Amino acid sequence: MSVAQARRISLAAQGFLDPAPGGAVDRRHLRRVLGRLGLLQMDSVNVLQRAHYLPLYSRLGPYSTALLDRAAYQRDRELFEYWGHEASLLPVDLHPYLRWRMAEQHSWGGVTRLARDRPGLIDWVRDEVTERGPLTAAEIEADVPRRTDQWGWNWSDAKTALEWLFWRGEVLVSRRNTSFARVYDIPERILPRAVLDAPTPEPADAYRELVRRSAISLGVAAETDLRDYFRLPLLPARVAVADLVEAGELIPVSVAGWKVPAYLHRDARLPRWIRASTLVSPFDPVVWKRDRTERLFDFTYRIEIYTPAAQRVYGYYVLPFLLGDRLVARVDLKADRVASVLRVPAAWAEPKAPPETAAALAAELHRLAGWLGLSEVAAPERGDLAGPLWAELAEEPASDAGVG
Repeated sequence: MSVAQARRISLAAQGFLDPAPGGAVDRRHLRRVLGRLGLLQMDSVNVLQRAHYLPLYSRLGPYSTALLDRAAYQRDRELFEYWGHEASLLPVDLHPYLRWRMAEQHSWGGVTRLARDRPGLIDWVRDEVTERGPLTAAEIEADVPRRTDQWGWNWSDAKTALEWLFWRGEVLVSRRNTSFARVYDIPERILPRAVLDAPTPEPADAYRELVRRSAISLGVAAETDLRDYFRLPLLPARVAVADLVEAGELIPVSVAGWKVPAYLHRDARLPRWIRASTLVSPFDPVVWKRDRTERLFDFTYRIEIYTPAAQRVYGYYVLPFLLGDRLVARVDLKADRVASVLRVPAAWAEPKAPPETAAALAAELHRLAGWLGLSEVAAPERGDLAGPLWAELAEEPASDAGVG
């Protein structure tokens, strides 16, 4: 197949072929998107919006984020936090298929040190959560010394113990507090009884199910793409791919220009066109595997959050702009909540961006600002698309697409 066909198959699998909601977005729309994606990656950066909210916006348009919060953190929850593609929100029915990861003896240096220097602390932390939960790390760490030797890993021993127990599935996340800190509790008070009582699959069966779900969400993919979706180990994932090929669920194909074999899910759709016009989060499955993004879109993308400002090429929090089935531009954005302004530090067009790119992106920025509860979009500050974009923004009426 051609790259254009592979691109349309992949975008359809990701939910960009589905019709837009005819009215207010509700739980059914949420479930449809989650069924397409299989998980939502999380990240603490909040310069624009929390990462897990954005993929739903990209596919549904403006919606109430309370819908996702209820699905993830309230009674009868449908999602739970765990390590999927990095830290993720995952459907609760995936819990049994991730127990192999919980059983892994992850070689964390901090845990080795704790076991040596503070024997019994992990058991103590587990008991604290069991008896007093739900709890944040701050609520139980008052007398535990805090490390200061590594920037970004300035955790107390209590936090290290909690994160180890979280990896092990012995505690889970009840909710996030106002600072976005995890509030931990035991699985029995978080997961539905039916999930807790579900039998644990054999690891080979779990790998096969996770590769299956990756294939459904990707449509067409290289082996490395299928493995990366849930961050699976190489050899078991390779066996799972072979099993699914033998079962007829995956069809080996070649994609023009790809140097690696590809696999098409048997239920994947090949639409004639994709009519998207939306910004995509840096943590969206469409772009989170950068070499796949280059293979599908001829779009080289790197997030520059951790790059010193003077060395950044495109900006701090840069979102690709999907127009039709192509990534045609990228825009650095910041939500200035105090001034109620969507800031545009930079806007850049791709070499083959169509003439309508600036107008389409201007409309999308107004829509995004409305969803975020911001009253206006500021003039772009730099980039080769800044001038044309500002000309369109100045003419575009302010968005009324916010969600109460």
